Amino acid sequence: MTVMPPAVGRFKPLRSLGKGAQAVVWLAHDPRLDREVALKVLTQGTDRASVDAWLHEARAVSRLTHPNIVPVFEADIEAGQAYMVFEYVPGGTLTERLRQRGRLPARDAVTLMLGILDGLHAAHQAGVVHRDLKPSNILIDGQGRPKVMDFGIAGRVSTVGLPGARPDRIVGTPGYISPEAARSEPAAPVMDVFAAAVMLSEMLSGQRLNYDADPWRAVRRAMEQTLDPPADLGPDSDDALRAVLMRGLSRETAQRWPDAKSFHDALAAWLHPASEAPAGGEGGNATLDFLLRRMRHRSDFPAMADSVARIQRMTQSENESLTTLSNEILKDVALTNKLLRLVNTVQFSHAGGGHISTVSRAVALIGFGGIRNLALSLVLLERMENKGHAQRLKEEFLRSLMAGSLARELCLVPRENEESFLTTMFQGLGRLLAEFYLPEEAQQVRRLVRPERGMGDQAAPPVSEGGASAQVLGLSYEDLGLGVARQWGFPDSLQRSMRRPEGDAPTRLVEHSSDRMRWLGRASNDVAEVILNSDPAEAHAKVRAMAQRYARGLGVEAKAFEAAADQARQRLSQLALAMDIQLPKGSPAQRLLAPLTPSPEDTLSPHQLQATLVDGQTPAGAIPPEQAAATLAAGIQDITNAMVESFKLNEILRMILETMYRGLGFRRVIFCLRDPKTETLTGRFGLGEGVEAVVPLFRVPLRVMPGLQADLFTAVCTKGVDTLIADASQPRIAERLPPWFLNGAKAHSFLILPMALRGAPFAMIYADKTQPGSVVLDEKQLSLLRTLRNQAVMAFKQAS
Repeated sequence: MTVMPPAVGRFKPLRSLGKGAQAVVWLAHDPRLDREVALKVLTQGTDRASVDAWLHEARAVSRLTHPNIVPVFEADIEAGQAYMVFEYVPGGTLTERLRQRGRLPARDAVTLMLGILDGLHAAHQAGVVHRDLKPSNILIDGQGRPKVMDFGIAGRVSTVGLPGARPDRIVGTPGYISPEAARSEPAAPVMDVFAAAVMLSEMLSGQRLNYDADPWRAVRRAMEQTLDPPADLGPDSDDALRAVLMRGLSRETAQRWPDAKSFHDALAAWLHPASEAPAGGEGGNATLDFLLRRMRHRSDFPAMADSVARIQRMTQSENESLTTLSNEILKDVALTNKLLRLVNTVQFSHAGGGHISTVSRAVALIGFGGIRNLALSLVLLERMENKGHAQRLKEEFLRSLMAGSLARELCLVPRENEESFLTTMFQGLGRLLAEFYLPEEAQQVRRLVRPERGMGDQAAPPVSEGGASAQVLGLSYEDLGLGVARQWGFPDSLQRSMRRPEGDAPTRLVEHSSDRMRWLGRASNDVAEVILNSDPAEAHAKVRAMAQRYARGLGVEAKAFEAAADQARQRLSQLALAMDIQLPKGSPAQRLLAPLTPSPEDTLSPHQLQATLVDGQTPAGAIPPEQAAATLAAGIQDITNAMVESFKLNEILRMILETMYRGLGFRRVIFCLRDPKTETLTGRFGLGEGVEAVVPLFRVPLRVMPGLQADLFTAVCTKGVDTLIADASQPRIAERLPPWFLNGAKAHSFLILPMALRGAPFAMIYADKTQPGSVVLDEKQLSLLRTLRNQAVMAFKQAS
């Protein structure tokens, strides 16, 4: 008979759910919210440092919200007892399923793994590595959906007594540990990829891949031997699936799938070959081979490929000399002349530019990396000559060059400047190649791309460039670019960086160098895209909005984006002149060369939302910052919990508005949603003083007749910039307020939080106070407020 322990904090244990070496898990009752939870209690005797690390990591994991992750609700110490509370998921673990059923059919195993990898990808994007992924940490709910638990809180196994091991601490379970984890290397997402591959092998074969009664032998085997999957992976497996699996089990991280998403995509391509990737090897090799054959029929493609491969190989090799690279460039007279023109432009004056007459001197002064970038850029440019669609190619080339220059300006690590340039430029390699060699298909792709339109039954789903190119070509632009990069011999590190990260921009600094470079490439390409495709009068505000989005993840101040974009534009102008790129007056690429300055009509940029509470002084009548932050945080947690289960969208939105209303003491908070028939944001509901009469007044048009100026609300929502108006009576603000607001709402201080999906505005949260300057926010409140807005966006995504 199991003896029930006393309550831990407010949680009363009901029955045992499992026991491990370091913790016991109980089904418990939470009287505050009247619900069942899983209560994990750390066993007594664990040292204080381990307890502190355990709690720290658990709190970090509590911020993860994903359908394939078991959410952590609380983590604390009560009377010296460390504990963690997380969602109770009825159902068994993957270990129990395999014990009951043995091996799984290949499609079932892959489908389960796709869910696991989705959860891992979300965690990795948030900077959390699991470190102890194994079947017993995978719960399977009543709908058959896998949920990963125990993120970032793996048990630590002492290596004392293990011959040949470092006197460090190994994190993980011996049978699933990766070679680099066994060597006590720092946590990285590829460790979870390896463990996921081990699990998939066991699901397919029904056999343990690295089991040994002596756990240290299993650890040594992971360090020293390649783990090959069993010969029999089931009757419905094939060589393509085995190839995907074996790459996941690679002992060398450079040869393994670089992240959970790439592993997921390869498995998805195997599972759905007709819709997601043509049959034939890893993720569409047959289609890639077909497209490469088409491109090779153009006489210049083999020449370009040879030049790129040789230059890349030479600048990556430690054995190649300055003379070798110089000789390679000198073989091409046109390339030599253009390169010398480039290195004598103003941007290279710091390295002696202006008086360089030989390639050897250019390489010596500017370095292998800089010369490689210039030479590769020129090799690509040379192929544009004498083509009927040369103008389109020049625009795309300049856009890529602008993005690369911006990435170099924003790069925080000087030694990574040139790599950031190349990574960013080649993130668009697939699109550039399609414009070069497959112009008809590229035109089709442009026609198919569209943002998300409408909501609910009126919605038209978005079509991304990746989806459109996969539909037209049979594989995405990104996969085309990566396939060609492999053919050209680009190093694995560059190929990994060429994959643009997905999802929302990180809200904290991306620590890992390669991940930061990928985000830097995405941000720089997005900024260049916006400048190229926006009216010059709107470009400045849109770049500032993007700066807000990416600044924290890249570790730069938002205002640095503007300075960097202007510096990159000046460099691009010099490069275009030196490369003799002629653009007609009507070319959109002219926007890339024009100064990025605020429009005279842009009176809103100074009002972008930022922390306003100065020197810790709380205005009279305002809610104290600590109380406000606590109310906001509690509301966010309740909303997170509600969104884990099936939920009603309106209930979530009302919870968000109530949290803002109570936490920050607004007079009114109003939610507006886009009406697809009228292209207008209309008031739907709200809280506070007189909202019944005020809500129907809110009508914010998203389109403005030519020749008319957009009012303040329309301008803010179409630009997507969080905005705080401290004093609506200022003349330059008052003149842009619509009559319905002046006559009905009559607020002196208010903020606007626009919401967008795929770049298209679809909703808005408005909140106001009576007195000018009365909306004040410190950094923590501002962060929590934006989290609430992001929860609203996530609720719409999940509901649709």
